[in-house]
Amino acid sequence: MGVDHNSLNKEVLIMKNAMAALLVGLTAGLSLAPRADAADTAKKSGGAMFIPAAEVRWSDVAGSPGVQIAALQGDPAKGPSHFLLKFAGGFSAPVHHHTSNHYVNVVAGTLVLAVDGTDHKLPAGSYFSFFGKKLHATRCEAGADCVLAMDVRGKWDVVAPKPAAKK
Repeated sequence: MGVDHNSLNKEVLIMKNAMAALLVGLTAGLSLAPRADAADTAKKSGGAMFIPAAEVRWSDVAGSPGVQIAALQGDPAKGPSHFLLKFAGGFSAPVHHHTSNHYVNVVAGTLVLAVDGTDHKLPAGSYFSFFGKKLHATRCEAGADCVLAMDVRGKWDVVAPKPAAKK
């Protein structure tokens, strides 16, 4: 049984375009200024920082419908940071990786991560981390938005895998 290279190439092109839109949107949305007032307050209060939920500033991620970000500390587009990501219920992103290691708590919703052919269903209260550019696909189950608390150890990005070379 032969491989239909035309169909395969179309699927790769569609995935690359979707990932490019997600990458452009996330990096554009990440240039949000972190909570300067909260950082100033932290300095004045001896190193504590408090941002009540009602004061979290969410912004839509350009080019990525259903994705919002709230920078809490640091600038995700420039280096290590803490921020919240929100995926609308039903959101999905194709296979990709992130350059920086990151540590994540699922705050709300149920996130499904497909890694090495296995779906990992993570309800609120769950934890996961990715190291070394681990490939994965991301989905937020329908019904409730997924909110993730992100601890990222470098610049945040979303990188589509390179297509396999033609034989």
